[in-house]
Amino acid sequence: MPHKTTYTKIAAKIIFITMFFTLIAAYFYGEYMKKDAISNLAHVDAKKTSKLVFETLYSAMQRGWTKDDLDEIISRLNRVDEHMKVNVYRSEIVAERFGEIQKDKIAREGNSDIAKAINGSEVLRIPNSEYIQFYYPVVAKEACLKCHTNAKAGDVLGVIDVSYPIDDLKVSLSDMINFFIIFIVAFSLIVYLAIFIELKQYLIKPIKNFANVIKNITMSNDIKKRVDVNDNIEEIDSIKDIFNSMLDSIEHQFYFDNLTGLENRRMLTEKLDEKRYASLMIINIDSFQEINDLYGDQAGDIILKDFAQFLREIMPDMGGLYRLHSDEFAHLCESDIDINDFKNFASMVSEKISHKRFAIGDKGDVSISATIGISYGSEFLLMNADIALKLAKKNKKNFLIYDDTMAMAKEYEKNFDWTKRLKKAIEEDKIVPVFQPIVDTYTQTTVKYEALMRMLDDQGLYIAPIHFLELAKKNKLYHELTKIIIEKSFTKFQNLPYMVSINISVEDILNKEIYGFIIAKLDEFKIGNKVVFEIIESEGIENFDQVLSFINDVKKYGAKISIDDFGTGYSNFEYLMKLKVDYIKIDGSMIKSIDSDKNAQMITRSIVSFAKNMEIKTVAEFVHSKNVAEKVKEMGVDFSQGYYFGEPTDTIR
Repeated sequence: MPHKTTYTKIAAKIIFITMFFTLIAAYFYGEYMKKDAISNLAHVDAKKTSKLVFETLYSAMQRGWTKDDLDEIISRLNRVDEHMKVNVYRSEIVAERFGEIQKDKIAREGNSDIAKAINGSEVLRIPNSEYIQFYYPVVAKEACLKCHTNAKAGDVLGVIDVSYPIDDLKVSLSDMINFFIIFIVAFSLIVYLAIFIELKQYLIKPIKNFANVIKNITMSNDIKKRVDVNDNIEEIDSIKDIFNSMLDSIEHQFYFDNLTGLENRRMLTEKLDEKRYASLMIINIDSFQEINDLYGDQAGDIILKDFAQFLREIMPDMGGLYRLHSDEFAHLCESDIDINDFKNFASMVSEKISHKRFAIGDKGDVSISATIGISYGSEFLLMNADIALKLAKKNKKNFLIYDDTMAMAKEYEKNFDWTKRLKKAIEEDKIVPVFQPIVDTYTQTTVKYEALMRMLDDQGLYIAPIHFLELAKKNKLYHELTKIIIEKSFTKFQNLPYMVSINISVEDILNKEIYGFIIAKLDEFKIGNKVVFEIIESEGIENFDQVLSFINDVKKYGAKISIDDFGTGYSNFEYLMKLKVDYIKIDGSMIKSIDSDKNAQMITRSIVSFAKNMEIKTVAEFVHSKNVAEKVKEMGVDFSQGYYFGEPTDTIR
């Protein structure tokens, strides 16, 4: 197991490392300052001292002092500080005018530094870290030429040699302040870098890794995953353990029933999603609500807990037990068991339940019964067992095993319910049109509306025809719905300045009653010039002559014809030429992806090109975004319809 660290240790490490490197930096910078003082400050101090010596000697010479007097002055200067030594050496120019001094000649010829100074260069020598030696060239000025008649301005008349200890050097206040400023900046930078590097490595990176793992768990929607990070930080480990414990708790609440402790419906559905062959029974306690009503919810909870424990005792180890909801439980057997054996097992369970009495505290005990639905296979086990359970209750059977005839019965039951709802909606005037705007593609102004059928439920919400239209056709209610929509749409638009499109099928056209109804309403409302009949093209046009006759009749009243959903089904350009339609509505399955689908673009271009040649207007439906709207406009479609311009409503703006 890798060694774990803590943020306390990391903080101490940061402080130690920071101080260590800072002290090293301070030491090296101090050495640098020392060398700088020696090489720069010492030079300045030595030059000042040399100038003072020169000015002293020069003043004496102006008063006519002899060479011996000058030597005396130099001797006195050397006695001022026993550690400081001053020597003066004359150049050849001075020796030529006032006579040679042997020690000067020896110095000029034997000391390269003096020779260099004689040539006009200042020379600083540092023999060791504690002592300096400076050679200062005395350069002739105009005033010097009165005595040194053989010299000219700029000539070197001599060299002043000054030597003294480095201890006497003075570092300037500004240099010290600058040193501390640089030191503080360097210290802050080192601290920042140390904190940044360490925190990124041991805090930011581990937390980021931790957050990424949590994000992956969240995105996967897999509550069974756990956080597993390898950062050797005790605090991160503690957070990880706490978070995993929280996930354990959430998972338990997510997959287990709080009252009985059994796994719940969610766990069962995930198990069934694996689609392995299994047998399933759903056990529903009969009339359990009566027990709650009679003895109270608390007594009901006691019975449910005891019932769950009872099922644990009688169920074999080879299967799982689940509480689906309230009074309903399930047993899943994934072992290879014959369905007849499972049927006998269900019979045994039913019998044992009926003989069991459940205590309800000081209120005595009660007996209960249960109904069982059984299914087997690898798909739809829960749905099929539920169908079997409902039929068992309906037929007062202790249990039933699902078979395909039950599914048909369920479908019939569903159809019967929808038929009743549809008939009730017709009787109560709850079949209504809603209207979706159709706009000019180029100006985006509304020019007409399409009437769309809806059914109102008991809460006043709209139900789309996809749920009941096919059933209406089977139950011979379809034509009644067509008449309702035509009547209400004509009434709505009688006094409005817009056109209205109404969907009709070939089946409507071929029906004599509907045919006659449409002609009568056109004659009654006198709004033929506002009406567009959209023929649902996908149903095909086999009875061509009758359809053409209908088109000619309604056009006498000024009505127009549109082919709906063009581009799919029985799309046929020959029909369009013969039927002389006014509009083509391009199928929405192509329009909704036309901004990215090259095939849809190619087909749409063909339709638009054909329509323009035939002087037929085009309408694009399912225009749901700005990109689609712009693409439709680019391709030359005349009108557009879709949620981008407006959703279907019962009001006209």
